[in-house]
Amino acid sequence: MSDKRKIIIDTDPGQDDAVAILLALASPELDVLGLTAVAGNVPLHLTEKNAMKICELAGKPDTKVFAGAVRPLVRQLVTAEEVHGKTGLNGPDLPEPTMKLQEQHAVDFIIETIMREQPATVTLCPLGPLTNIALAISREPRIAPRIQEIVLMGGGLFEGGNVTPTAEFNIYVDPHAADIVMKCGAPIVMMPLDVTHQALTTAKRIAALRALGTRVGVATAELLEFFERFDEDKYGTDGGPLHDPCVIAYLLKPELFKGRFINVSIETASELTMGMTVADWWGVTKREKNATYMRHVDHEGFYTLLTERLARLP
Repeated sequence: MSDKRKIIIDTDPGQDDAVAILLALASPELDVLGLTAVAGNVPLHLTEKNAMKICELAGKPDTKVFAGAVRPLVRQLVTAEEVHGKTGLNGPDLPEPTMKLQEQHAVDFIIETIMREQPATVTLCPLGPLTNIALAISREPRIAPRIQEIVLMGGGLFEGGNVTPTAEFNIYVDPHAADIVMKCGAPIVMMPLDVTHQALTTAKRIAALRALGTRVGVATAELLEFFERFDEDKYGTDGGPLHDPCVIAYLLKPELFKGRFINVSIETASELTMGMTVADWWGVTKREKNATYMRHVDHEGFYTLLTERLARLP
């Protein structure tokens, strides 16, 4: 057991979150200690339910799911039903979950787990707004130096933003939380739009998932067909970017990704550029480097890994 990487997935499912969770649950190298739900793509009462639906789809109803923050630290909640549908998981017809939410609050679970486990053995995998992570760090600052790594999906530099011209959705929804996390001192790896927009769900890739013929394979294909239509219309591409699974793929095969260790700062004052990840790719400031910012992904290798792993689920 000890060679498994212990992770907590902080999530706001979302079709791409769902695929990331399935990839993690299908991978024996990872020990998923729990899923912590946050408000983001849809409100919390849906993201917590969606997290449980995905665990049951994967045949892993023993996975612990915790409900977390119902809204961002400072700003009003912005959601993305136009992308994800009213439920957040539009596409397949997934049954209502029979498993129950854990009683404990997600933030307490994060703090307690990191303080209990050996230092530098728990990796946080935030796939949505960073509210839960920021609350945990603010409430118990001693967790920051004990975190092995924070591998998150968020931000954008060369691709700009996807919810405003400069801001990516996860960071935009709670920029103040992102600011706390980026300054916390834990090792951070960022999967921005610059990477995820290279990992497109082409018709051929979706067909390969459907061809698995399994419950998970078919449901994943249906999730992605619903999810991609928004970005196909917007960007004029064959397929849409598959954001969140890049986080889990990095834990399994870091060699699929290339990036640089740079400074990333978060804009929290300007309404024009609120939530912008100001990524100093060229090293033009004296700001201290705080994140490994990924820029390239081997997208063929990424989809090969995803399809091979999801084939292991029922």
